[in-house]
Amino acid sequence: MNGVTTPEAALYLDCDMAAADRHPFGRGVGAVLSARAPDKDSANEDCAALIPYTADSGVLVVADGVGGMPAGEEASRLAVESLRNALARARREGGELREAVMNGIEAANRAVTALGVGAATTLAAVEIQGCTARPYHVGDSMVLVTGQRGRLKLQTVSHSPVGYAIEAGLLDEQEAMHHEERHLVLNTIGSPDMRIEIGSAVRLAPRDTLLLATDGVFDNLHIEEIVALVRVGPLGEAVGRLARACRERMRQPQDGLASKPDDLTVIAFRCDPRRR
Repeated sequence: MNGVTTPEAALYLDCDMAAADRHPFGRGVGAVLSARAPDKDSANEDCAALIPYTADSGVLVVADGVGGMPAGEEASRLAVESLRNALARARREGGELREAVMNGIEAANRAVTALGVGAATTLAAVEIQGCTARPYHVGDSMVLVTGQRGRLKLQTVSHSPVGYAIEAGLLDEQEAMHHEERHLVLNTIGSPDMRIEIGSAVRLAPRDTLLLATDGVFDNLHIEEIVALVRVGPLGEAVGRLARACRERMRQPQDGLASKPDDLTVIAFRCDPRRR
């Protein structure tokens, strides 16, 4: 399926894209690419959406159906659709964007749980207000912000034993990439005790790059590699470079480097304060 554009949102469901799509979004531009794992014939269990709210605000979201669980692709679809529907309702009723995001994630949890088959999905979303970004996440899909020179201004912590160990300084990134519990996720949509982590707001400078991505990216490339690929150049080209590097790592494992064939989905965003 290709990206489906509506007046409310651009949704990407079960996509296998060769190049990124670019979208004007608020005071900036977003680029999205979603692709199946190499040589995979079944559905892409990742989904993504760019959801405008007002002329200069909206939400970017990626979701990754948990592999090995039933109906992963349906769980991720329900997550992004629930968020889209919550924002549309709040817009009609004059609600606050932050409340709409929370309501959408909670509605997603109810919808996935109601499938009754043990389905689950991760979710990473970013609320954009002008040139300010605030992350929300459940699970191990991640959000980061990098400056043009590569300085990390934001990086979310995965809800996993390995993610917490990295944050506590018990594991370095190299050790974490090869850890046997790398893919154990402690917090998912579809769980009765799901929790939403809300990050601090970050002001985006004109050359900063905001990135949301599923673990198909972070399980194959180190953070410094990701930053080097996305921080410069036109946004669509940067997303394409990142996806190609991930897929090359998946197809051609190298000694000492992690390689995990998986679906991957990326949204990148840059703000232009001059844009109205």
